[in-house]
Amino acid sequence: MSPGAVIGIDLHVIDNDDDRREHEIGRCIPLSRSAETAVLCWIVMTRSALVLAALHLAAGAVLAQEARGPSAAAVRMGDSITLRVDGLLDEAVWSQAPAVTGLRQQEPLEGEPATEVTEVRVIYDGSTLYVGVLAYDREPDRILARILQRDRVMEMGFGGGEPQFGGDDGVAILFDPFHDHRNALVFATNPNGAEFDAMVTDEGREFNIDWRAIWDVRAQRTAEGWSAEFAIPFRTLRYPGDGRTWGFNVSRMIRRKNEAALWSAWSRDNEGLLRVSRAGHLEGLVDLPRAGMNLEVKPYVLGGATQERTDLADIDTEPEIKVGLDAKYEVRPGLLLDATLNTDFAQVEVDDEQVNLTRFSLFFPEKREFFLENAGIFEFGTRGFFEPPPFLLFFSRRIGIEPDSGTVPVIGGARLTGRIGAQTVGLLDIVTNDAYGLPAENFAVVRLKRDIGASNYVGAMLTDRRSSDVSNTAAGIDASWWPTSPLNLQAFFARTTVSGAGGEGNAYRLGVDYQTNLLGIDVQHLYIDPETTADMGFITREDIRRTNGFVRLTARPTFMGLRKIDTFVLGDHILGTDGGLQDWNTGLGLNPEWNSGDNIILFGQKGFARIDEEFDIQDVIVPPGDYDSWELGLFVNSSPNRPLVLQIAGALQQQYGGTFNTVTAATTLNPNPHIAVMGSFTYSDVDLPNGDFIARIASLRLSYAFSTRVFLHGLFQYNSVDNRVSANIRLNWIHRPGSDLFIVINEERGSDGSLWDLDNRGAVVKVTYLVRI
Repeated sequence: MSPGAVIGIDLHVIDNDDDRREHEIGRCIPLSRSAETAVLCWIVMTRSALVLAALHLAAGAVLAQEARGPSAAAVRMGDSITLRVDGLLDEAVWSQAPAVTGLRQQEPLEGEPATEVTEVRVIYDGSTLYVGVLAYDREPDRILARILQRDRVMEMGFGGGEPQFGGDDGVAILFDPFHDHRNALVFATNPNGAEFDAMVTDEGREFNIDWRAIWDVRAQRTAEGWSAEFAIPFRTLRYPGDGRTWGFNVSRMIRRKNEAALWSAWSRDNEGLLRVSRAGHLEGLVDLPRAGMNLEVKPYVLGGATQERTDLADIDTEPEIKVGLDAKYEVRPGLLLDATLNTDFAQVEVDDEQVNLTRFSLFFPEKREFFLENAGIFEFGTRGFFEPPPFLLFFSRRIGIEPDSGTVPVIGGARLTGRIGAQTVGLLDIVTNDAYGLPAENFAVVRLKRDIGASNYVGAMLTDRRSSDVSNTAAGIDASWWPTSPLNLQAFFARTTVSGAGGEGNAYRLGVDYQTNLLGIDVQHLYIDPETTADMGFITREDIRRTNGFVRLTARPTFMGLRKIDTFVLGDHILGTDGGLQDWNTGLGLNPEWNSGDNIILFGQKGFARIDEEFDIQDVIVPPGDYDSWELGLFVNSSPNRPLVLQIAGALQQQYGGTFNTVTAATTLNPNPHIAVMGSFTYSDVDLPNGDFIARIASLRLSYAFSTRVFLHGLFQYNSVDNRVSANIRLNWIHRPGSDLFIVINEERGSDGSLWDLDNRGAVVKVTYLVRI
């Protein structure tokens, strides 16, 4: 048999319906490790998966026409009734509201009734929407509740995947007040009454867990399980008017069973809590309140000092006193005007340390509060999976942060975001002061999206960054279309221009995402001109024609305690815009997941890279040339339902004529609801023809929750490449809803001398006070 041979295997897939239709698709097993064989296998598997997807599209078209989802009713309280929010639904008014019940499993048994009963009721008065939850449990002593801190009830999935509940039992409530089937708000809690809130944009294209709303929740453990009461001011919800039906959904996690149940959208075929268009409906919301001016004013006062080493002997100390203001005004229902003056971000946690082992820029997420609310409106481009975003037309960290220098003072700005009828609008304008020898700059963004049909949209965006020296303007159009529930098609086209020579170029993308319980296909083609420059965005790599894909097949065996096994094939093919080959890689992977919640990912890939210009990795030069590559990787994740959670990742890689060996170990310990300890250590051993180095990154997060209103956080990090240790300690007291007291201490040592030599230190006290008019 030839070295590049493959075996074709017929796979028969039987639809689980009455007529037992049988479909045949192809599989491919390589009998050698040659590049031609690997690419051929990827083509065969992709073709076969596309055939299976086509067979499912007809059923998807029928599902798109299915009947209206389940409905619930909200009941208005009498004006004389006062509700005490204590987590116990013992007031008589709760019995007047019909119960939302009948949750069905998404995991482990799709469509089966949840093993424990959940009842949810909705009532409201002239200012507040109340949600009551009775989470029955026949084994109340086995309920898991280790989290007390804010914003930890849910978390982003592994590698940036679908958000999921953390290690506790929990309930999440979704509201789509405009019933636009695209955007929503999520409020969640656990049996301790910990708060979690998030914004959903474009059916989960962005899940903004950093958004912070003003609301309250209390929970209680009971002999029958646990219960919770949510109290959400209508001013927080931003709704269109009286009498309109809202989108509504409920999700519950029974963590010891790793059982996920939903009221609606429980199918595994690309559904779930974030699929807003598949949510149920909440009716009966009439005579809703309207605030007078609907104005929020939030001034702050900050005092502190910074110390910075100027040479080996001298340290400069500089006191700091600042005052500033944030304001929010609802111009019309659902349309918010935010303004900021002398903006300060002292309370924001510092970035995680990273070591760059690639030839491209690192990507750090946005954490600053002003840019977080409705941030999904400004999303334009494509984000990577286990890689920096290939192309974003707007990236808010370009404002007020100079990568090589530090924080740039923000003089002020304004932002208008929200809904006007079937349109989504986002306008932003920020002015920064001169700093680090750079002039003052103005940053402007215009974003418009028009709803088409049930869940589709077409949109446009314009960004403009300019100073007295230079300007950069970028504009584009994009679209998203859902022909059926499992299938999403995406596209964009953008063009950039700069003042002076160069910087003009086009970029476009076509993407297909198809997800069902059995099959997942994600394929895209991305083109970026050599001179494309988006100074308000993020571009990992210019001068490319990139086609990449990911195909998943899922089996659900019933042995060895397995819940499912994902088998996946991936491929990436990159040409220069002149048509010359730049990179390719193809790989296979296996991801078994157990009912316990433990999972393992094994993968291997083979590839090629052509380097046209030399570059360096941590000062080690990589010369031009053609380089073959391969990689073997392993991820091990223990179940989040344990008090001690472990994550281990390792990779053996040959690249650029040398080796990259990396291992990361991380652990999370929750001994009780007040204490959380998270530690991680990454060891990278790089050996290249022109040099070698070892990089070590260590971090330790310590958190203590005195209550659901007072938190102490410490982040301590070590970076061997920069010879730096750092500490970030933050005390946060929410002294009234929306108002905070922060005490923040930052310190860095090392870098230019001994590891323990002080580089800089800062301490600030910041007080904010929210006034609603």
